[in-house]
Amino acid sequence: MAQITEVKLLDDLDGGEAAESVSFSLDGKSYEIDLSEKHAAALRDAFAPFVSSARRAGGSVAASRPRMSARAGRPREETTAIREWATANGLEVSARGRISSTVLEAYENRGNAVAAPEPVAEPAPEAPAKPKRRSRKKATAEA
Repeated sequence: MAQITEVKLLDDLDGGEAAESVSFSLDGKSYEIDLSEKHAAALRDAFAPFVSSARRAGGSVAASRPRMSARAGRPREETTAIREWATANGLEVSARGRISSTVLEAYENRGNAVAAPEPVAEPAPEAPAKPKRRSRKKATAEA
């Protein structure tokens, strides 16, 4: 079954057909209102003297909050490949979350360096045995 969903904007001032949604901020609060072309022009005209004398503050709200994928920097397929490579090469890597810089560095240099021999773990020296503590015998008083 096919469905068609139609969204109609209604002017928030008079209930007629709206042409656009207008966003604005005042006193640190953001607002959005659906307006017809006539009302949107009137709002912009009312703000015009204030906007022309104002200075811009920061970027837009959307620009100040980057999406997660933009912050991650690597596509999901690449992080999956890095995890698989690290696991196959005996490096510890979590199944989720951030990949450590040492794993990333090893992955990026995987073709450049000659395979280094794995360090040989030497057994830790045994600590000298501590002498056993002797219990003290109570002195008996002879009289």
